[in-house]
Amino acid sequence: MEKMPYQVELETMVFQPSLAPASEARSSDWQSGLPTLCGSQVVLRELRASDAASLFALLTTEEVSRFISPPPTSVEGFERFIAWTLRQRAEGTYACFAVTVKGYDTAIGIFQVRGLSSGMETAEWGFAIGSEFWGTGVFEDGASLVLDFAFDTVGVQRLEARAAVKNGRGNGALQKLGAVQECRLRKSFLKNGEYLDQHLYAILASDRRQNRDVRFTYPVRVH
Repeated sequence: MEKMPYQVELETMVFQPSLAPASEARSSDWQSGLPTLCGSQVVLRELRASDAASLFALLTTEEVSRFISPPPTSVEGFERFIAWTLRQRAEGTYACFAVTVKGYDTAIGIFQVRGLSSGMETAEWGFAIGSEFWGTGVFEDGASLVLDFAFDTVGVQRLEARAAVKNGRGNGALQKLGAVQECRLRKSFLKNGEYLDQHLYAILASDRRQNRDVRFTYPVRVH
């Protein structure tokens, strides 16, 4: 999800996805509050306003932001982003988890799931994690939790992701998760004045059921 649904340049959070009205979205307990998901290394939880400072410090670095839409440009901007995520979650069209390491409650990144259809049957996901945690297993652990949440809790049937062709880490991470590269989207992502090609990936609910027991044998480096 390199082009984020939240648009920093608006900063008033008036953006509304082109989805069915919230009343048509799947009603579920997660709309009232995201569950806390525990893995072997990470704990994923709902974002809090207090996460803004750490996310600003970790996600605005050049190496992390290189292949994603520009993140908020201030701690206050991240606070507005966090408030926006809570409203979108309540409408049943979007979920955003804070990534924390067990025993260390500071947010070091985010995982996002955004509905592309009414009822969330088709959705898109994305992630950004502070570079000092790349190659530690944090991404793999968190990604597995988010996939299970999307397919088992939300009811997603098709989960898409986009990665710039130049983003070797992102492409490699998606492939190791079992995502199928379906096509190349030419000049589909504008970054720093340059239009970049992207690969479109998808994981189906049936894919996830077949691959649920797959374990990573070496670190995945990802931003």
